[in-house]
Amino acid sequence: MKVHLVNPSHASFGTAVITPRWMFVIAAATPAPFGDPILVDETLEHVNPDLIQPGDVVGISIHTENALRGYDIGKIARDRGAFVIFGGIHATLYPEEARNLGGAHAVVLGDGEIVWPAVLEDCRRAAPRSTYLGGRVEGSDFLSARWDLLPREKYMWASVQTVRGCPKHCSFCSVWKTDGQRPRQRSSDAVIEEIVQLRRQGFRYVVLADDNFYPVTLTDLELASRQGNTQRWQELKALRDERFDLMARLAQLPADMVFFTQITMEAAEDPSFLEAMRMANIKGALVGVESVTPEGLKDVYKDFNSAGDSLVERLRTFRRHNVHVLGSFIFGLPSDRPETFEATAAIAQSAEIAFAQFVVLTPFPGTVDFAKWEKMMEGDLVRVSGIPLTRRWLIPQDLRPKLYWPHPLMSSEEIRQRTQAVWDHFYSLKLIWKRSSFTPSIRSRLAFIFVSKLYRQMYANTGLATDSARAARSARWARWLAKPCRYLFSARPMPQLQVPKALP
Repeated sequence: MKVHLVNPSHASFGTAVITPRWMFVIAAATPAPFGDPILVDETLEHVNPDLIQPGDVVGISIHTENALRGYDIGKIARDRGAFVIFGGIHATLYPEEARNLGGAHAVVLGDGEIVWPAVLEDCRRAAPRSTYLGGRVEGSDFLSARWDLLPREKYMWASVQTVRGCPKHCSFCSVWKTDGQRPRQRSSDAVIEEIVQLRRQGFRYVVLADDNFYPVTLTDLELASRQGNTQRWQELKALRDERFDLMARLAQLPADMVFFTQITMEAAEDPSFLEAMRMANIKGALVGVESVTPEGLKDVYKDFNSAGDSLVERLRTFRRHNVHVLGSFIFGLPSDRPETFEATAAIAQSAEIAFAQFVVLTPFPGTVDFAKWEKMMEGDLVRVSGIPLTRRWLIPQDLRPKLYWPHPLMSSEEIRQRTQAVWDHFYSLKLIWKRSSFTPSIRSRLAFIFVSKLYRQMYANTGLATDSARAARSARWARWLAKPCRYLFSARPMPQLQVPKALP
């Protein structure tokens, strides 16, 4: 009996940007008697069905966008006589779908690392339960990934998680419902030990793959203080102190290491936190800007963000602390107008952010937006290839629409074209070269240019193009660009690197 862990993907690029952390964590949760799992990341290469034998266990983790491919793999594995286990956010939300369409013998709901050994033991006895409740694992129980199973030459960046959960409640995001609003933080010792293991192998770029690296804001502390809630204030202060302790530990690691994370805009109001990030070599952060107008921020329940000139200033604050922003913007909000696209492009440029992603409003399961959209579609149930649009992830990839939410002023095609135009403008070679001026060396500047072009090919053309030929060309370009990018991000292994001593 062999254990297979599969990360589904419709497109394979041969080289990937970030390691799919879940595979290596579940590999760590696999008891030694079951042997080392066979790991298949389909962003690198597709599953070889011939390697799956009767009695094997095939674990598949899915999110909404790769669910259909995951179901295809599940059916293949079940037909070959394997036990099929589904997990991940989408399977947690739609367990019956995984059983009916993906051939699942069992579905793990929630976090998987604690219950995985029981799943394997039940499969060994040929008696898997239909459902396993993984729940929400506490930070002290997070497992370190099995990075010894990692094909080093295939990935540019590694990933380590320090916290799960986000206290916010953005309408387009499912994290606060699936992972919870209470931050579950991991000890700095465990995080540092895992990062050292990665640097020994030659990874110097590491993503801190967190729902929100900045879980406690100054406003949160002030509010608890004003309310006289001493216990709440102490809890928040402890969480914040642990963040600073982790960053102080990161600052002790080799100076060539670079970290990237995800935080909210409110961190711009916290200079001591940004300075700690700078000292820790956290040089990049995904910041959910979402909209450049006050009306757009209300649309997505994100009034705590800024708009207009105030937004530009807050984003520049990150840059002044040497934290370079990947800004995320949403188009197609009810308040958007044709002029919103040009205004967004102008602000993204004037705010001096390093990277940007421009996505169209898409209702994802588990979100407030999805619930509103699903209810709105009840009286007008559109079908594509016989599948309700409200189950869009089941529509074949080549027939799947690009936009779903009707807009009061613009057609879906107009929104798609205008969004593509903003991508094309922001990632023009002239503007990429201008933005790359902050890098310290020619090698770094080349890496910035290659990654910018790769990012555009992977996330703009392949995602927005309605022409399948254009999407295929973009995939080929991404495959070609990925190889030199990986070389530019690589570093010499440091096998003798020791874990820095804990701070007093």
